[in-house]
Amino acid sequence: MTSKDFQVTFDCAEPQRVGPFWCEVLGYEATVSTETAFACADPGGVRPRLLFLRVPEGKVVKNRVHLDVRVGTGLVGQERLDALEAECVRLEALGAKRGILLVADGVNESCQNMQDPEGNEFCLD
Repeated sequence: MTSKDFQVTFDCAEPQRVGPFWCEVLGYEATVSTETAFACADPGGVRPRLLFLRVPEGKVVKNRVHLDVRVGTGLVGQERLDALEAECVRLEALGAKRGILLVADGVNESCQNMQDPEGNEFCLD
């Protein structure tokens, strides 16, 4: 038997801060909220569940895995840059930090590096 369903788990210092941030980013709904854990799910049941667990150690190095938030799918050039910028501004208001903008290079389209409120890297793609 092969498992096909999965969730993405984030270690964090403040699940009650990081979890609601990702609910807003992705349009998810909270399903579990305790002092040590916060979970949220796609209301349509299509995308994976996210779980945020309180851990004692802080983030030290770059993430080995990150989420790409797909806001520019199918867009190119200035239209894509405008979509990335609009979402970046929205997420900054929620506590995200802007990173480096990687501009299209003929092979890859533009994407915006970001960090969530605890410094976990993600991309607006």
